[in-house]
Amino acid sequence: MRIRRPDDWHVHLRDGSMLAATVPDTAKTFRRAVVMPNLIPPVQDVDGVRAYRARIEAHIPEGSNFEPLMTAYLTSATSPAHLEAAKDDLFAVKLYPANATTNSASGLRRIDDGWPVFEAMEKLEIPLLVHGEVTDPDVDFFDREAVFIERHLKPIVRDFPGLKVVLEHITTSDAVDFVRAARAGVAATITPHHMELTRNDLFAGGLRPHHYCLPVAKRARHRDAVAQAACSGEAKFFLGTDSAPHTKASKEQDCGCAGIFSAPTAMAVYAEAFAAQGASDKLEAFASLNGPAFYGLPVNEEFIELEAKPWTPDTWRETAEGPVRQYRGGAEIQWSVTPA
Repeated sequence: MRIRRPDDWHVHLRDGSMLAATVPDTAKTFRRAVVMPNLIPPVQDVDGVRAYRARIEAHIPEGSNFEPLMTAYLTSATSPAHLEAAKDDLFAVKLYPANATTNSASGLRRIDDGWPVFEAMEKLEIPLLVHGEVTDPDVDFFDREAVFIERHLKPIVRDFPGLKVVLEHITTSDAVDFVRAARAGVAATITPHHMELTRNDLFAGGLRPHHYCLPVAKRARHRDAVAQAACSGEAKFFLGTDSAPHTKASKEQDCGCAGIFSAPTAMAVYAEAFAAQGASDKLEAFASLNGPAFYGLPVNEEFIELEAKPWTPDTWRETAEGPVRQYRGGAEIQWSVTPA
């Protein structure tokens, strides 16, 4: 297959010495990438956005036209004035419920506190990217996405009809149904691992920390609904790897970090998954067309080629901070990616 060069509409590049690995790994395949702001401290104002972009750009390979699209972290201190000052540097704002995932302690403890910011974002035409999970201890861990949709996301979408909203890394049939039925300006990203993994994969032969991500993988029926949505060709669903590197030491410990590092293997895995669904003809829309259409950006002029040629990626990606497990590393993938 030959498709337009894809974009990654959700990626974690981390910071510091890790950027030397993550930026080239993403830039190799993707033309643009929406970079998440959950650093320590979080990226939350114009100075933070500009400084983080500069650190990323320092690691873009020579000759690459890769473009990082920057986001700001929505905290209780975020104000409409912050957004007005940063609007020319911001691609989107990210909503993390407090303690929903890695480095999200600065997120909103009360989603209702975000209403003045959502109103400003609607006026400034800044999209809202949502990690859609509640964190209430009385809500079953596997129900957190569905409860968030009912409790918080539906009111946001209703009360701010001009606000673009992306429910990121969806994992349930509830999310698929919500996005399909929602008004124009509501979309979802889908990861390669959520097209493949179920919660059984977390416990296959023992605890598998490198399959642990947030939102966590769900039952097979939810996995199948998400995969079918990705392969449907519907414009509301597009590619977002949620590639999120953690070192071996940080994953394999008493309280291991959530995140799956997929940047080097993602497009090959997507191609394999689409072929398995008999939907290879829909891959370009998902990977290269639907996202730009939603965000009002031009499609990429470059192309990549995908070939039904098996290969086995290395198990580990060596970084200055330690080895990071690659998604599907050490196992054969049936498709390969080469620049066109």
